Amino acid sequence: MRSNISDLLLTAIAPVVWGSTYIVTTEFLAGFPPITVAMLRALPAGLLLLAIVRQLPTGTWWLRSFLLGALNISIFLSMLFVAAYRLPGGVAGTVLAAQPLIVVVLSALLLSSPVRPLAIIGALVGMGGVALLVLTPGAALDAIGIAAGLAGASAMALGIILVRKWQPPVSPLTFTAWQLTAGGLLLVPVVLLAGHSIPVPTFFNLMGLAWLGLIGAALTYALWFRGIGRLNSTVVSSLLLLSPLTAVLLGWGVLDQTLTALQIGGIGLVIGSIWLSQRAA
Repeated sequence: MRSNISDLLLTAIAPVVWGSTYIVTTEFLAGFPPITVAMLRALPAGLLLLAIVRQLPTGTWWLRSFLLGALNISIFLSMLFVAAYRLPGGVAGTVLAAQPLIVVVLSALLLSSPVRPLAIIGALVGMGGVALLVLTPGAALDAIGIAAGLAGASAMALGIILVRKWQPPVSPLTFTAWQLTAGGLLLVPVVLLAGHSIPVPTFFNLMGLAWLGLIGAALTYALWFRGIGRLNSTVVSSLLLLSPLTAVLLGWGVLDQTLTALQIGGIGLVIGSIWLSQRAA
């Protein structure tokens, strides 16, 4: 039991840190195109980890690394930015919060895991909690934006399931190096085709990129993939709801944003959702 709790807490560090992405990007990387930030976040961190572990994929793991890098890094981040541009932040966050529900379905299809009603209830409660946290009155809908959000959520959900199914034969750090490098390389042509230039970085830009790359990618993805190998997929996916929760709390604590009664209720629902998912597992 103690080991399970420690695994849960270590894995939860990843989505909590990812919740700082918005504030770090807006405060330290203003003027950087989002897809360029995604590439600069993944590729240097992956190459640094590769230099540390000094181990390349072998056999089928070349293909698997690029497939997982595409799902967990390239496609997820690209669709996330499309959704963010086409939808208000609250709507985009609520759509992406469907990921735990998608994981429940994919686990049943690909891992033959039983569909537990408590897990479905927990996923729906989590979506409701995120909606209370981030939705604003009069938020507009956009079909392309919603489709992109669901595609991004589905990509990372499938990535979680495949990592669990394939069980990489290397340490989480090595596995993280492979995926970050593959995902970053796949983003390079996207950045080049988009014609985005990279501004000359200032000291504060470098601080922001260092946080997103070293902490927000290298460290957190290693903890994330470690957790996928040790915890139930439904439990892992429910922890992603901590990202919008962290973003709201940082906005309140750092940017002096208002925290409403509905948002406080949303915090309770998100925590309750994670508890329900843990009970279901």
